[in-house]
Amino acid sequence: MNNRVVGGIGLALLAVLMLTAVFAPQIAPYSPYAQTGAPFEAPSRAHLLGANDVGQDILSELIYGTRNSLLVGFTSAAVAMTIGVLVGVLSGWYGGRVDRLLSKVTSFFMTVPFLPSVIILSTFSDSSVLSMSIILGALSWTGVARVLRSATMQIRSSAYVRIIKGMGASDGYILTHHVLRELLPLIAYRVVTRVKSGILSESTMSFLGLGNPVAKSWGSIIYYAQAKNALLTGAWVWWIVPPGLCICLVSLSLMLIGYSIESPSDRRREAEKA
Repeated sequence: MNNRVVGGIGLALLAVLMLTAVFAPQIAPYSPYAQTGAPFEAPSRAHLLGANDVGQDILSELIYGTRNSLLVGFTSAAVAMTIGVLVGVLSGWYGGRVDRLLSKVTSFFMTVPFLPSVIILSTFSDSSVLSMSIILGALSWTGVARVLRSATMQIRSSAYVRIIKGMGASDGYILTHHVLRELLPLIAYRVVTRVKSGILSESTMSFLGLGNPVAKSWGSIIYYAQAKNALLTGAWVWWIVPPGLCICLVSLSLMLIGYSIESPSDRRREAEKA
C-alpha cells in the first residue's frame, strides 16, 4: 500500500470526524445537555448508546464531544507549532547569541515535567477549551524547535542558499521563500503529530477531572462513566467503549496522514536524531 492510499484513508477518517463536529446539531438526536431518558438507561431505539447517570443521551454527548476534542487538538497544535517554528528557525538561521539564548530557553522548557505542569496550570485556569489548548501548546513545542533548528542549520549551510545570500537577498526573503519551503514537509508532519498528542492530552486531563466539567468531550464522557462506576456494571460497554474507540479512530487517522507525508530525505532523518 503506497503513501497516497494510506494518506487518503487517514484523510477520509479525519474528514468524517470533522464533518461530525461541524454538523453536530443536525446529526445528534438530542441536545447533549437535555434529560431525555432514564438514568443509566440501556441502549434502545430511542437511545442507541443508552443514557448516562442523569438521563442524557450518550450518543449525542459523543457527537458533540467530537467538537471540543478536535478543537483542543488543532488549537494546541497551532500554539505549539507557532512557538516551535519561530524558535527553531530563528535559532538555526542566526546562530551565535540568538542560538545560545533560544537554546537555553528550549532546554529550560524541556526540563519542565509535562504532565505535572499541565495539572498545576489547569488548576489555576478557568478550565475552558481555549485555556486547555494554550497550556498544552505552550508546554509541547520544544521537540519541534530542536528538530527545526537542526534542519535550518543544514539548509543555511547549503550551496544554493549561500549563492542566494551572496546575490544580496535579505534574511527575511530567504527564510520565507526558501527555508520555510524546504521545511514544509517536516512542519506538516509535526503538525499532525501535535494534533494527535493534543487530543490524547485533553482526553487525559478530562479523564482526571481537570477539564471543563460542563463541556462535552470524549475524555469527559469517560471520566463521568468511571466516576459513576460504569466499569462495575454492564454500562461500560455503551458508555466507555464508544468514546475510547473515537479516540483510537482519530489517532489512527492522524497516524496514517503523518506516515503518508513523512519525508524520507536524509535531512529529516538526521534532524530527528539531533
